Amino acid sequence: QVQLVESGGGLVQAGGSLRLSCAASGSIFSINTIGWYRQAPGKQREWVAGITSAGSISYVDSVKGRFTVSRDNAKNTVYLQMNGLKAEDSGVYYCRARTYGGSYTSWGQGTQVTVSS
Repeated sequence: QVQLVESGGGLVQAGGSLRLSCAASGSIFSINTIGWYRQAPGKQREWVAGITSAGSISYVDSVKGRFTVSRDNAKNTVYLQMNGLKAEDSGVYYCRARTYGGSYTSWGQGTQVTVSS
């Protein structure tokens, strides 16, 4: 099994930056993709960005040019660098992995991002 733990959230002013971390443990070799998701109060959880084991990266249109996904294989960690934050970026951010077998990891506690305008 794969376990993921998110961290790095906080309170930041509009235009500021945060870097979120998603630390993986367990059966790391089984991970195919890791995605970042967010959920704002009263809204459905949405996919934000993702990275495949081959290094292919994609983003939802609303964060393109502002958010950057990267990974450190030595630390088994995927990062979400968020620049130019807007109030609408506020929410709880989660990461989730999809394995080669097609299963997904359970949702963790996430990390809260609050952008003040």
